[in-house]
Amino acid sequence: MSTITGKAPSMLMTLANKHRSSVSKMARKYAATTETPHGPRKCFEARVERIGRKPLVGRFGGIPLRQNKKTVVTDRQLAPVSTKRKELVTRLLAGRCESCGRIDGVEVHHVAKLADLGKPGPDRPPWADLMAARHRKTLVVCASCHADIHGRRSVPAFTE
Repeated sequence: MSTITGKAPSMLMTLANKHRSSVSKMARKYAATTETPHGPRKCFEARVERIGRKPLVGRFGGIPLRQNKKTVVTDRQLAPVSTKRKELVTRLLAGRCESCGRIDGVEVHHVAKLADLGKPGPDRPPWADLMAARHRKTLVVCASCHADIHGRRSVPAFTE
C-alpha cells in the first residue's frame, strides 16, 4: 500500500467502511498492476465482467509520472478582445465635472436608486434633476461640487 501515493488510503477507507471490512483487506482485493510505456505500475482496479461484452474497469493509480524533457510548448496566440468600455468608465476618463464643467480631479456621486432622488419640483436640487434627466444613478463631479451635493457648501446652478 505504501507504493500507491495520493488519495488511495482515503479511497480504501471509504470502500472498507462501505463493505464493513478493513483497509488492508480492500487493498489486497483491489490491488492490480497495469502496463504503461514506462513499465508496469501498481494500481487499484475494480472490474465487472459482462457476458458478451468488454468488462467495465475502474482504475485508480498506475499513471507514470515522468517528465518529458523534449516537449516543445507552443502557446497559441489569443485573438485580441475588443470590449466596449462602460459608459461610467468613459465619463471618468474624460476627467470633466458634469455639473460645472471644470477639468479637475473628479469623484463619483452615487445614489442607491433613482427613486431616492425624490419627486420633480422646485424643491429638488439641480444635481438630482440632472441625474433624473439622464436616468443615471451616478454623476461624475469635481470635489467642490461633490461637497456642495452633500450639503457642505451652497450649491451653484448646474449646466447641461
